[in-house]
Amino acid sequence: MGRALLILNGPADRTKAIHWISKAPVGTRVEFKASKRTLPQNDKLWAILTDVATHMKKLGRDYTTEEWKLLFMHAWGREVRFLPGLDQKSVVPVGQSSSDLSKDEMADLIEFIFAWGAENGIVFNDPREEAA
Repeated sequence: MGRALLILNGPADRTKAIHWISKAPVGTRVEFKASKRTLPQNDKLWAILTDVATHMKKLGRDYTTEEWKLLFMHAWGREVRFLPGLDQKSVVPVGQSSSDLSKDEMADLIEFIFAWGAENGIVFNDPREEAA
């Protein structure tokens, strides 16, 4: 077996995991991770990043939503470094992607952004209200 992923959703999955582990050769790496962030969490993150970018642009901080995400990831305590681009004119972010966050980590990041926004006068739009 080269590489496999199994999400434990019930007893049959646990049985399969036990079987795979019992048959795995010595030296095989087994990794356990919490559930990844959900699509609704991801949607919410990008909605609030859009609100931040829109508000802060009016105050002279004209960053893209991706740049705001990197700033928040860094402020939240996740390593984000920047390397010079091959063209020597740009920089490339290096660090953890928000898609690697667990559900709990994503919830914490979103709460961190909401708290920062409250301190900085950000008015967050609720997409559910706009759809109504």
